[in-house]
Formats: sequence, C-alpha cells, structure tokens
Amino acid sequence: MNQSIERLLVLYTGGTIGMQQSAAGLMPASGFEARLRAQQAGEPGPLPEWSFQELQPLLDSANMQPGHWLQMATTIREAVAQGDCDAVLLLHGTDTLAYSAAALSFLLLGLPVPVLLTGAMLPAGSEGSDAWPNLFGAMRVLQAGQVHGVQLFFNGTLLHGARVSKLRSDAFDAFAEAPRQRLAATGRECPPALLPRRPAQVVVLPLYPGIGAAQVQALVASGAQALLLECYGSGTGPADDVQFIEALRHAHRQGVVLAAISQCPGGHVDFGVYAAGSALRDAGLVSGGGMTREAALGKLFALLAAGLDQAQVEYWFCRDLCGEMAD
Repeated sequence: MNQSIERLLVLYTGGTIGMQQSAAGLMPASGFEARLRAQQAGEPGPLPEWSFQELQPLLDSANMQPGHWLQMATTIREAVAQGDCDAVLLLHGTDTLAYSAAALSFLLLGLPVPVLLTGAMLPAGSEGSDAWPNLFGAMRVLQAGQVHGVQLFFNGTLLHGARVSKLRSDAFDAFAEAPRQRLAATGRECPPALLPRRPAQVVVLPLYPGIGAAQVQALVASGAQALLLECYGSGTGPADDVQFIEALRHAHRQGVVLAAISQCPGGHVDFGVYAAGSALRDAGLVSGGGMTREAALGKLFALLAAGLDQAQVEYWFCRDLCGEMAD
C-alpha cells in the first residue's frame, strides 16, 4: 500500500549537490534551503511539504566517517520519534553515498518511515547539472509511496540501499546495483535492535599476491574489531601460507570477527568450491555471500556498534536482514 507523504524532512549533509566555488575549489556551502525553495517555485505539479535541516559540519563526502553514519541515524530516529516527519530525503555527496546508504540500511532497521538518499555529479546551478532532477525526482518517488526502507535515487532510478555501488566517476548514471549472485528468498530474520552503543572499528583487507601474516597482525594490533577480507573469486586466498592462516586463527581467537566477500564485481563467496576457500573458513571466516563491500562493511559496523559479541555478529552477518543477501 502506498503511504502518502505529508511531512518530509530534507536532511542536508553537504556534497556536490550544494557546493559552491571557493578559492580552493568546490566546497560544501550553507544556504541550500533558500536555493531549493526558489527552484521549487518553477517546478511543475505538487510536491510534498518539507522541512529542512543541515547536519554540521557540512561535508565533502570524501571526508565521511562512520561517526557521521551514527549522527545521521540518530538525527533521523529522533525526528521520527518526535513526529516531525513521515519520510526523510538525505542529500549526500556521491563519493561515499553508497557506503552511507548501506550503513543506514542496517542502522535504521525497523524505522517506520522511508529514507531516500540522493546527490549530484554536478552542483546545483551548474550548466547541465543533474542536481535538481535528482532532488525533485526523489521527492516525487517518495510522494508516490514507491520508497521502502532505505533506498537511493539517482539518474531517474530507484536503487536498493544495501546493494548499490558507485561504478562511474564521470557520468550521471554513476550508481547501479552490483550484479552479484544472491541467495534465493528464504524469509528475513529480525536481529536485536541495532541501536548504537559504542564506536566500532571495521577494517577492509583486499587480498593480493604478496599479502601475508604481517598485514593481518598490523590491523589486529590497530584495534580492529572486524576484518572484512575481499577474497579472490569464490572466497579463496593464500591457503598454503601457514603464517597467514595462523594469523587469521589467532585474530579469531582474540575475538576479532573475520568476514569474507568476493573482490570480483559479479562474485560471491562459496568456501566449499576450492580447498583454498575451505582453509579460510576453517581459520574462522564467515561468508558474506554476494554482498557488496559497502553492504558488508555497513552491516559489520552496525552489528558491532550495537554491542553484539563475536558469535552474535557472525550469526547475523550470514543472514539476510533487509534484502542485502536475498532477492
């Protein structure tokens, strides 16, 4: 059933969409609400009523950090709890837009209102910019009740928040859902409420010829609570490197969560195909199936930030929570 939108919150975090020129180049700028209202006056047809809020400091999304995900999630939950909105449109820079969409997909599980993210490849007001089409297009799909959970709207396309990746840096169709194999729909499981209780440190470690125990040990020593390994193919790695495998085993015994995804754009993890994959599984790695880097990173962060222990994180990481693993 489509849900009518009567109180839309536009949450502005910065990004290219509202940038203006400075002596150092394009930078996020305040005052975007006035520009948006002026532009809306010339838009055809009705649009939902909206209020506007800036998150401070405004960011080039290249500077986005996990702490900002928590700030966005808290702001959204508070606005919904106070009855200030029945939908949220979040304006965000494109460099880390897919990461924030994925993280919010898990941090906002159970939120009773839709959240839609958008941004632009060119600033609003620039010749040929995609900013206004993306922004007003996002408002219209929200108004039509087409948004469910956390999604992203870009270049006329509505995309799943926990499946999307940025694939291009110089085109308006910069975002797409990664073509990874997914589990057959088996029904979603509901984890404990993923309300952040503490900061979490998740580190992504891509495998490459030459990687060894030293890299794993250094990351564990840095305080990593989880290592997300981007494995070869179907979840393989240098299984004949005894020291590398032992470093993984030792990290797991210390309580570090070890998770695996495929570094192939269309890949998925199936440890049982090769002995080199079985060795990683036996060292303590759990499979992320066909999840993207963005989804797996955001999911691990949300689970750890909620205070779940190693066994609980491993259990829920392998299960579909919001459509990130199953169609």
